[in-house]
Amino acid sequence: MKVLLIGSGGREHAIAYALKKSPKIKELHAIPGNPGISELATCHAGDVADIDSILKFVKENEIDFTVVGPEVPLCLGLVDLLEDNGYKAFGPRKLAATLEGSKAFAKEFMVKHNIPTALYKEVTNYNDAVNALAEFSYPVVIKADGLAAGKGVVICDCYEMAIGTLKEMMLENSLGDAANKIILEEFLTGYECSLLCFVDGDTIIPMVSAKDHKQIYDNNQGPNTGGMGTVSPNPFLPKGIDEVLEEEVLKPFLEGLKKDNIDYRGVVFIGLMIDNNKPKVLEFNVRFGDPETQVIMLRLDCDLLDVMLHISEKRLKDIEVKFKDEEAICLVLASNGYPGKYEKGKLILGLDNLPSDIVVFHAGTKLVDGKLVTNGGRVLNVCALASNLDELREKVYKASELITFEGKYCRKDIGLN
Repeated sequence: MKVLLIGSGGREHAIAYALKKSPKIKELHAIPGNPGISELATCHAGDVADIDSILKFVKENEIDFTVVGPEVPLCLGLVDLLEDNGYKAFGPRKLAATLEGSKAFAKEFMVKHNIPTALYKEVTNYNDAVNALAEFSYPVVIKADGLAAGKGVVICDCYEMAIGTLKEMMLENSLGDAANKIILEEFLTGYECSLLCFVDGDTIIPMVSAKDHKQIYDNNQGPNTGGMGTVSPNPFLPKGIDEVLEEEVLKPFLEGLKKDNIDYRGVVFIGLMIDNNKPKVLEFNVRFGDPETQVIMLRLDCDLLDVMLHISEKRLKDIEVKFKDEEAICLVLASNGYPGKYEKGKLILGLDNLPSDIVVFHAGTKLVDGKLVTNGGRVLNVCALASNLDELREKVYKASELITFEGKYCRKDIGLN
């Protein structure tokens, strides 16, 4: 088969890593890919948001199956466009993707189908938002309704910070149209958990658990990022939580899709807060999480392409999804200044000197005159498998010391907090 992968981050590199193991794949292509992906696939320049050009590429290159990584093309309707033109694809259609594309839509879906979530208020202008703050205690969570590249959620510790955030989002248009509508939400406490599931609309199969470390500094301090590292399984999950999640989250989610006639075939990534064994859903994402995917793909013990094909054909119940018993870790190496302003173009060295049991996924890199340089806030994902967390941490932190670029930063407590 000829397979096309859409995307350019560490998540897509991890997906390419897993896809490449499939004996069914004759050719693997990527738009636009990255230097790491280029070692596994043929990369082609292009914009993931230009869905018409992607359709043209699929037609001209006789692509058999397209795997969509990022949320933007999903929310723009890339899967609809491909399928309506007779081409197979992996990922939810546009209506289903609105569960990520609009936080208000997602909250309304949760409330309608009795999926536990935080109390919230939806507002569309600044004055109403300011007045609505009186209904919440602090910290309060302020969310832009639309896609904001991971920057649309702010936890505000006090009234002054909340006012400043609302001004930036709603008056100064710091997030553009994404903040035309705002969600004010109660702040939840407990253990945060990432749950990824394969879903075809009739069947939902959870993947192994993963724990993300969102904040930039150790001990979960500082502003949120796209994720500074993950471990799988999540060491903080309480016993018996799998059954609770099945009953209180996954079953009503699947029933809600059916009742609302939402054609959802792909991956759902559910952000959860668990307190006293009671889960509440923070958000739905309609694609693989990043950097959760990196550890989950390392643990996957079956043919990813086969799973995806079964999902696209609504036959998920007919395939066994298997994972390795080994544990996995992903350590993100970031640019100095991230998640704020950072410089690009810093020379990366040391990738050729790593132990054979270390896997590195490229998140924000670029080739310039044959040399690998930084090209993003999150630059590299250093990953490994091992039998326990202590061994994992020792492996990746030792390996990370062999990789150098100016301004390299990483958290030192991945897996511990």
